[in-house]
Amino acid sequence: MKTVEHSEMLTIKSLSESYLNKETTPEAVVQAIIIKAMEDKEMNIWIELPIMERIQPYLDGLLELDPAASPLWGIPFAIKDNIDLADVPTTAGCEEYAYTPIEHSTVVSRLIAAGAIPIGKTNLDQFATGLVGTRSPFGETHNALREELISGGSSSGSSVAVARGQVAFALGTDTAGSGRVPAGLNGLVGYKPSLGAWPTKGVVPACASLDCVTVFTHSIEDALAVDGVVRGYDNTDPWSRNIPIPAPKLPVKICLPQAPLDFYGPYADEYRMAWEAAVEKVEKLNLPIEYINCSFFSEAAALLYNGPYVAERWASLGSFVEAHPNTVFPVTEQVLRSGTKAEYDAASVFQAMHKLQAFKLNARKLLGDAVLVMPTSGGTWTREQVRLDPISTNSDMGRYTNHCNLLDLCAVAVPAGEAAPKLPFGITLFALAENEALICASADAFIKHIGGASYE
Repeated sequence: MKTVEHSEMLTIKSLSESYLNKETTPEAVVQAIIIKAMEDKEMNIWIELPIMERIQPYLDGLLELDPAASPLWGIPFAIKDNIDLADVPTTAGCEEYAYTPIEHSTVVSRLIAAGAIPIGKTNLDQFATGLVGTRSPFGETHNALREELISGGSSSGSSVAVARGQVAFALGTDTAGSGRVPAGLNGLVGYKPSLGAWPTKGVVPACASLDCVTVFTHSIEDALAVDGVVRGYDNTDPWSRNIPIPAPKLPVKICLPQAPLDFYGPYADEYRMAWEAAVEKVEKLNLPIEYINCSFFSEAAALLYNGPYVAERWASLGSFVEAHPNTVFPVTEQVLRSGTKAEYDAASVFQAMHKLQAFKLNARKLLGDAVLVMPTSGGTWTREQVRLDPISTNSDMGRYTNHCNLLDLCAVAVPAGEAAPKLPFGITLFALAENEALICASADAFIKHIGGASYE
C-alpha cells in the first residue's frame, strides 16, 4: 500500500481516487500530516496542532460511513480558530477569550457528516480583524513560499495549511477579504459564497451582518465539492439564507476597471505588471468586455473601516475588550476602539446604510449577468514592514476587496501566475449574490486558459 508523502499537495479529488484504488488510507494521510505540521511548527500555522489523539475518533467514525455516499470521506481539513469544533477551545486568536463549545458549528457538523476529518484549529489575525496575518499573539503566520513575507489574513493559518500540503481544504471567514487575500498571497483558490449561503452559526462574529464562512483549496472543483456539502439554510441561524447550489454558467460579459489601478508596497511594480498580464488573459476568454468606472466600489469599501460599520465590530467585542484590559493585541484593539468614535452615532449608521443601498443599486445595474474582475490585493509586504506600519499596509491590502460583502456580492479568488519568483499574484471575480454560477464558470475558464499554476 502506498503511503502519502507529506510534501505532496493534497486535493479532494486525488485523495478520493487514492482511497478508491486502495493506494492509501485516511490513517496514513493523517500520520503524514502530523509529521509535516511538526516540521512547519515555526511557521505559526496552527493554534491547535494536529495530534492523533484528537483526530482518532473522527477516523473511527469513518467506519460507520459509506464512502460511496459520503462525498468527503477521509478528506482532512483545517478550521480557522474562530469557528467551533466541539470539545476543542475556540480562541479567535485571543487565549483570554477562549471557550470550549459543546457542539460543532453548522458548517463543521455538515463536513464531518460527509466524512471529512477535522485536523486542527488554525491561526488568525485576532478576532478576524486584519488582512495581513501578523496580528496574533500565537505568532505571525509565515507565507507558504517566502517566509519573510506576510501570509495574508485574517484566515492566515488556514490558507498556509492548504498551501503547505497539510490539509486538502481549510475553512476561513471573510468580512472584508479574509477568505480571498490569503488565497492570493499563497497561490490558492479562495471561495467566498454569498452572504448567508453557508451558515455562520458557531462562528465568532466580527461584523455579524457581513461575515461569511469560506474555503481555501487548490482548485475550483474542490471548492465546489465543499460548497455542495455545507451550503443550505439553517433555521437556527438568523443570518442564514436559502441560496441554491450554483450550476456554473458563463456570464454575458466581463467588467474590468476603466482607469489604471494603484498598487502598493515593495512589489508594487511587479504587481502592476502581473495585473496587466492578467487583464490580457481575461481579454482573450472570448467573452465581451466592458471597461467601467469603479470609483463607487472604493466609496462603498471605505464605509467598512472609515465609517460607522466598524462600530459593529465594537458591538460584538467591546464588552470583552473593556473587561480585559491589556489582553487584546494592540493594533487589534486600536481598530476595534475606532468603532467608538463620537461621530459614529445612530444617525451616521442610517446615513451609511442609505448610501450603501444606493451603491447596491449601482452594482445591480452594472453587474446584472456580468462578472467584475479585480486584483485580489493591492500589494504585499514583508512581515517586518507590516509590523512597523500595521494600519496603512492593511488598508492597502484591502483596496480591491473590502466592498464585496457590503454590496452583497459573491467572490472567488484564483491564482493568476507570479508577480516575481515565488510571489503569487491573484485576481478575484465578483458577481451579484444570486449569480455565483457566473464566478464559478468564468474562474474555471480563466484557470484553464492560463494552464493552471504551480508554486513549489
